[in-house]
Amino acid sequence: MARGTAVDIPTFVRIKPGALDRLGIYAARHRHRRVAMIVSEGLPAAIVERAEHSLRAEGAERIDRIDAGAASFEAASALFARLPTACDAVVGLGGGKALDVAKYVAFLAGRPMYAVPSSLSNDGFCSPQSSLTLGGARRSLTARLPFAVVVDTAVCLGAPVVLWWSGVGDLAAKVTAVRDWKLSYHASGEPVDDFAALLSDATVSQFLARPTRDDEGMRLLGTALMLNGIAMAVCGSSRPASGSEHLISHALDAISSRPRLHGLQVGVATYLVSRLQGQGTDRIAEAFDRTGFWDGIRADPFSRAEWLEAVRLAPSINPGRYTVLSTRDCVGEVAGMIDGDPALRGCFEE
Repeated sequence: MARGTAVDIPTFVRIKPGALDRLGIYAARHRHRRVAMIVSEGLPAAIVERAEHSLRAEGAERIDRIDAGAASFEAASALFARLPTACDAVVGLGGGKALDVAKYVAFLAGRPMYAVPSSLSNDGFCSPQSSLTLGGARRSLTARLPFAVVVDTAVCLGAPVVLWWSGVGDLAAKVTAVRDWKLSYHASGEPVDDFAALLSDATVSQFLARPTRDDEGMRLLGTALMLNGIAMAVCGSSRPASGSEHLISHALDAISSRPRLHGLQVGVATYLVSRLQGQGTDRIAEAFDRTGFWDGIRADPFSRAEWLEAVRLAPSINPGRYTVLSTRDCVGEVAGMIDGDPALRGCFEE
C-alpha cells in the first residue's frame, strides 16, 4: 500500500458485555434503519432474537434475514443479487462463515457492514479479506473492513471453550508471522511496514499479559484480533498476521483426514515455528498453559505423520512467501520437537 493511501478502518467499535442488546441503538445512531442480517446456520435462536429485538426496539427494520449456508463466492454472489435495494447496512451475526459472507456481500453492494461475532475463534471478523471457496477451492477474496465491530463479550464467553482456544492460537501466530516478515526482508529485501508490525506485536503482548477467559480477557482477545485485521489493511498484506505457521495449517487442511479448527492448528504450528526461528517460546507456552489451550489439544491429539507431511508441503503452499521454512528442510527438527519437547507431550499420536 502506498504511503498516504487512506485506510478504511472501522468507524464504530463496541467490545463489552451486553453489546448485542444495544445493536439497534448503534444502528440508529448511524441512521441505518433498513438492515439485512446474514446469520450463521445453527446459531442459537436466542442470540438471533436478541439482535432482532434490539433493532425493532429502536425503530430499525430488518428487511431480510439470510442464513449464510456455504461460505462460497457463488453463495455470496447469489445473496448479493437478492439483497433488497433499500438496504442501509448488512449485519453479519454468528461465526466465521456468516461474517465472511456478510463482509463480501456488503463489499459487492457498497454498503456498511456490522461484524457481530458470537465467538472469537480467529481474526477474520475484522480483516480486509473474505475467506470463501471459489469453484470448491478456498480463496482469500478482497473485501473491506467492517464499518462497525460489535462484540458482546458475554455472548462470546458462552460459546464452546474450543473456540476460545482457537482464537488464542490464531492471535499467538502474529509473533511468528512478524518474525517471518523480517526474515524475508533480510533475505530478499521485501519491505516491512514498521507500523503494521508494531501494531501486530502490541496486540499480542497486551493479551499475553492477561490471558484469562473472563469478560476482560475476552475484551483483550477481541480487541487484539480486531487490531490485527487493521494491521493487515494498513500494509495491504496478510504479513502481520500470517507466516509459516499458517502455511503449515493450510497444508494440513489439504492433506488431513480430519482438519481441526484453524486456530488450533495455527497455535500448535506457532509454537513449533517459534523454536525454528530461534525465538524464546516461554511466553507462548505459558499463555497456552494458562488458557487451557494445551489441554484442549491433548484431549484430541493431532496425527504426527500428517504434521510432518504438512511441514514438508508448507513451503509450496505459497512459493512467493519467504518464511523460516524457506531457509532449510525443517521436517527433522519438527519431528525432534514433537518427540522430545515436554510442552508437546500428548499433543500428537501415531
